[in-house]
Amino acid sequence: MKHLHKLLLASLCILSFSTMQAQDNNNPWALGLGVNAVDFYPTGEDAPLGGYFDEFFNTGDHWNILAGLSRVSVARNIGAGFYFEAAGSVNQISKFGDEGRDDLMYYGLDGTFNYSFRNDANAGWLDPIVGVGGGYTWLDDEGFATLDGTVGLNFWFTDHLALSVQTIYKHGFDDNMESHFQHAAGIKFAFGGKDTDGDGIYDKNDECPEVAGLEQFNGCPDSDGDGIQDRMDECPNEAGLAQYNGCPDTDGDGVADPQDECPTVAGLPEMNGCPDADGDGIRDGDDECPNEAGPEENNGCPWEDMDNDGVLDKDDECPEVAGTAANNGCPEPTVEVIEELNEYSRTILFDLNKATIREESEETLQAIADIMGEYSNTIFHIGGHTDSTGSESYNMQLSRERAESVREALVARGIARERLTAEGYGENNPIASNNTAKGRQENRRVEITLEDDKVMKDDNSGM
Repeated sequence: MKHLHKLLLASLCILSFSTMQAQDNNNPWALGLGVNAVDFYPTGEDAPLGGYFDEFFNTGDHWNILAGLSRVSVARNIGAGFYFEAAGSVNQISKFGDEGRDDLMYYGLDGTFNYSFRNDANAGWLDPIVGVGGGYTWLDDEGFATLDGTVGLNFWFTDHLALSVQTIYKHGFDDNMESHFQHAAGIKFAFGGKDTDGDGIYDKNDECPEVAGLEQFNGCPDSDGDGIQDRMDECPNEAGLAQYNGCPDTDGDGVADPQDECPTVAGLPEMNGCPDADGDGIRDGDDECPNEAGPEENNGCPWEDMDNDGVLDKDDECPEVAGTAANNGCPEPTVEVIEELNEYSRTILFDLNKATIREESEETLQAIADIMGEYSNTIFHIGGHTDSTGSESYNMQLSRERAESVREALVARGIARERLTAEGYGENNPIASNNTAKGRQENRRVEITLEDDKVMKDDNSGM
């Protein structure tokens, strides 16, 4: 049994060396543990009995089987379906063909180059193999070299575990060498290969070899567990949806959180995920009146119309007093007001043939100024008129000067100059007959009307 111990020790040394080499070269390896049976009967003419396959399956009469672990193998994948297998075996020979023996110790060291049809057959779990190689066999202390040929099947239960059965024909090189069959069965464990990140996927098959990942993603991680691998996930640390490239949509508004400026409140895509409750195009966070539609220039609030005159305050020059749109929101004097102004203006008295206003007209001028002050946006026109006494040119000049005198008197009483225009019309617009004293008195007058073009004028021409 000392030879058995030596064989097992040698096999373990080969296994240890091979394992270290595998990890250095990043190649997959397989360890086989099993039993073997040696048959010296059907090995050809006169050696020692019938033809090669005579009584091939006569296990009871010809097979030598050692109970327990009796064969150890190590295999290294070369590539393209080829692998090299080194095996050590031990047995006790008590049957030599039909002859008996006194328990000869059998030792074998063999190496074969094998080819796997697994990929060619696309079988997956079924792995037929053939191989050729050589070895050295001892019967007690006598040894001889052999030429080996093998056929077998591996049944893979997982990527790492298989049931292996094979038959090896070992041919001696001369008549003194004992040609024979060796049958083997056992378990094969696949191992080796470099797995830098320790995720159980070898680097050569791992698309993310430095980061532990999942088999379904070829070794790449899915940190947030959303079914989208991190390298394709725009939000690798937050579980999300495939339609948003792995990012969440917390408020369910159809805008992914990274692009959503209001991720916890449902909003609109055109507002970058923020709401616009009043639909005025201004998102609620920037809208001072989020529930009332209003323009951006008024911060999202509707324009007010404090005086309810139909003219918005932004366009209303008199926002606190009801007016008309034609007068920019300011009130306009009515016909009655204009008539009242003219009742006053017709009582203005001038010195004879002069433009100087007499003192007794002071109260009249103040009354006119008070009325005009109520219409701060209205432009008034002051027209001067005379009777036909005197030359036409003289009357025209006098009427201009008197209209200008009234204008200056009203400016002195607080009426803005640009709100007043003045013109003289001489004797051209009589309202009564110039043939009577009464008629001529009526024609000598100052009239106040509204300025037709509504444009404030700065008339500094002087009259």
